[in-house]
Amino acid sequence: MNTLENIIADKFVEVESRKQLRPPVVLEKSSFFSRPTLSLKSFLLDSAKSGIITEFKRKSPSKGLINGTSSVELVSKGYEQAGASALSILTDQQYFGGSTSDLELARVQVSCPILRKDFVVDEYQIVEAKSMGADCILLIAAVLSPKKVKFLASFAQSLGLEVLLEVHNLEELEQSFCEPLDVVGVNNRNLKTFEVSLATSLELVDRIPKEVVKISESGISDPATLVAFRKAGFNGFLIGENFMKSIHPEQEAAKFIQEFRRLMKEKQLGNEAYGN
Repeated sequence: MNTLENIIADKFVEVESRKQLRPPVVLEKSSFFSRPTLSLKSFLLDSAKSGIITEFKRKSPSKGLINGTSSVELVSKGYEQAGASALSILTDQQYFGGSTSDLELARVQVSCPILRKDFVVDEYQIVEAKSMGADCILLIAAVLSPKKVKFLASFAQSLGLEVLLEVHNLEELEQSFCEPLDVVGVNNRNLKTFEVSLATSLELVDRIPKEVVKISESGISDPATLVAFRKAGFNGFLIGENFMKSIHPEQEAAKFIQEFRRLMKEKQLGNEAYGN
């Protein structure tokens, strides 16, 4: 089996174990479970915000350890202060070094939406996400059938959570796109080979329905890329590794977002000068 197949096989085992330790009736008693959720979609569409989803990720199967020292509380708060529209928090422990407590700790630090970044294969994980304070869940088309995508998306929305569908190619988009979805993300990283190509986003952006909020994920390290992708039709961007490889991810995010805003303003002034 490839790495992705191993992750999913282990995830099914993990979920069954977690169900025994903390059944849904226990999760529903969490103080976070009754909180009003925030809309990732609305925050991404807010022109006053950056449209950037900053990610907290300690390690990955392809890169190994990325950052083993940063505090999720400090980084999360710093990300929001830097201008992030939302946060993505990895909760997979075995392969990404995350935990559910990472998201819970981040939740009390910020007032922006939080995406639970994990490999969701069961509705139990969606109840978990709600109980830890998440506002949005991730569904990965590469590991779910179209029928399962629709079922899990509907279940998540019934709990007041938004849904980000992640695709890697046109086949996944055409097969798995459905209602209800809130955001579609194009992942530039092939989850089977872990190779990254930013061209993937540009190839798919026009194939996503115009009314859908679109984000580009993975491999983004240059603010100028965001300017080009915004022009192409993307509403937002998920960036993690580029910041997390720094000793102070929140400071790197602040510099990146500041430069992105400068470039966007420069572009806007140029358009106005030419009457566009």
